[in-house]
Amino acid sequence: MECIALIEPQERYAQEIWAFRREVLEHDAEDEDRFAGCLSLDECESAAEWIGLCTLRKSEATCAQTGTAVPAHVYLAIRSADDRLVGIIDLRHHIDHPILGTWGGHCGYTVRPTERGKGYAKEMLRLNRQKAGALGISRLLVTCDERNRASEGVILANGGAYEKTIEVDGCRMKRYWVPASAPEGA
Repeated sequence: MECIALIEPQERYAQEIWAFRREVLEHDAEDEDRFAGCLSLDECESAAEWIGLCTLRKSEATCAQTGTAVPAHVYLAIRSADDRLVGIIDLRHHIDHPILGTWGGHCGYTVRPTERGKGYAKEMLRLNRQKAGALGISRLLVTCDERNRASEGVILANGGAYEKTIEVDGCRMKRYWVPASAPEGA
């Protein structure tokens, strides 16, 4: 796996964001969770609109304008070698919310279909753990469908400790607690 960095959405990546969206829509058409961690990317009419939503969502004062009561940061996982968007992950500032505290958790993530199986999700979650530590979050609730072995592997590789399995709308979800970590250089 090549080196990646998590950066906030910005206009310079508008074409990459839209290509990512198109690829996920085509490849994962039947998956209702295809845009996990991507804050309504499938509902936006342009990358600029989505970037604006991501900016509003960061603040407690403006996140309600995006349809949520919980602020969060959304990050693009950019591969350093070629500046390609390989995934998107979010980080909710807290989970003091009925859905997030039960099964939504602190973060969701989606890897670009043509980049899957290369270890990017594992690295995205590792880097997100550092972002969480910088925000003062000590541990993250990360969940996955019990049939999603790939996501479960990502969580376990990041130190996830299994808590329990719950049922949500006929789907069995595994709950894991993942320790946050100090940012590199801290």
